[in-house]
This record gives sequence, structure tokens and C-alpha cells, in this order.
Amino acid sequence: MKGDVFHILNRGVEKRAIFYNEKDRLRFIYGLYDFNDANYAFPYPYRCKTRSLGHATSEWIGRERKELVDLLCWVAMPNHSHNLIQEKIDGGGSIFSKKIFGGHTKYINEKYQRSGVLFQGRSKIIKVERDPHFFYLPFYILANPIKLIEPHWKERGIRNMKKAVDFLENYPWSSFLDVIGKENFPLLVNKDLFYEIFQTSEKKFKKEFFEWLESYTGTPLGRATSKYS
Repeated sequence: MKGDVFHILNRGVEKRAIFYNEKDRLRFIYGLYDFNDANYAFPYPYRCKTRSLGHATSEWIGRERKELVDLLCWVAMPNHSHNLIQEKIDGGGSIFSKKIFGGHTKYINEKYQRSGVLFQGRSKIIKVERDPHFFYLPFYILANPIKLIEPHWKERGIRNMKKAVDFLENYPWSSFLDVIGKENFPLLVNKDLFYEIFQTSEKKFKKEFFEWLESYTGTPLGRATSKYS
């Protein structure tokens, strides 16, 4: 329903990779913008063939759009992705999910001459209740890349905080940099709405996010976000 917040999660089949190189990731990120439009169908599968990360935000050309959702935050991991959205039209989250994952599957299958499914099934589209755990959900989503350098941090806590923070600040495949004020893919997320919904600001979010991480130094991740994983 319009105004509802949803957490959209999908994983590669058998937890396999859903990206094979940087161009595949860029193509997926373009999709987060392109497919967030009721009037837009699957684009040419090699759209990002010659585009680099540096050009990705500057070459999007404005056109009349009918957005399905407001994208609040996102992360693309090697074998799965998380997207936190607020619906702009009834059912917008479901339509958006089908388009981004269907479009990415089509792109990968055509580019690599493969067939069959890429993702393990239908996306999880979880309505987010505004309970005490609600405000921690962006932290959980945006901290996901830490798993690439500390695979068991959620169970055992973070062993090297400096390394974890440095890694997050150099990981380009999420909205983390944008919401802490370091432009990365600024056209994707509605930062003002993000700050409004989560009752925060650029400066406050950065402070609270790192405080939250520090609270798990050597301590397992609590139950606050487990319902959304």
C-alpha cells in the first residue's frame, strides 16, 4: 500500500554469485533507477558495457517518470541484495522487485549465454513494522559488506573495527556513502525521505551507525534485526 515500507531481499540460487564483474554490478545499479518507473521495460542488456563507475551517476538523462517506490537504502552483495523501499503506488514494491530481478536475470543469461534461474525464487518482500527494531534496519542492511572481510561478525562480533569501517567507506555497491554525505550514486536514494522516516540527519545517522557498530565489537549481533534477515 502507498506509504508502506518494505524490505526486499533476494539471493542467488544455491547462494551462487549474481554478479561476475564490475560491469554486472553497474548494470544492476542502473536497473534500480531504470526499473523504478511504471513506464519502463527491460533495457538493452549491454547498456553498461562501456561505462565506468565514475560515469554511472552523471550519464542518467532525465525523462518523465512514474516512480513505483522511493528507494531508501540498498546494498548489492556478491550473491544477494537488500533494498529498503517505501511504496509510491499500491503494489509498487512487488512490481519493482519483479522488474529488477527479472531484468538482471535476463541480462546475465543473455550476456553469458546461460539459461534458467539466477535467483533462488521469489524475492522476500517483508513489510516493515514501525516497532523498536525499525530504526536499526538501515544499520543492518548497510553493514552487510563487513561479512566479506569478517564472515562471522554477526555471530561473534567485530574483531577489527578500523578495518571494518575502512572497508565500508570504500565499498561502492551500496547507499552507505550517499547517506553519510559522500556522493556515490546520488540519484538512487531519496535521502530527505530516508532522514525523515528514520528521524535522523546525515550527521546524526553517521554518528549513530558507527556507535551501533562499536557496540558489537567482540559482541554478537543482537536480535534487533534478525527478523529481517
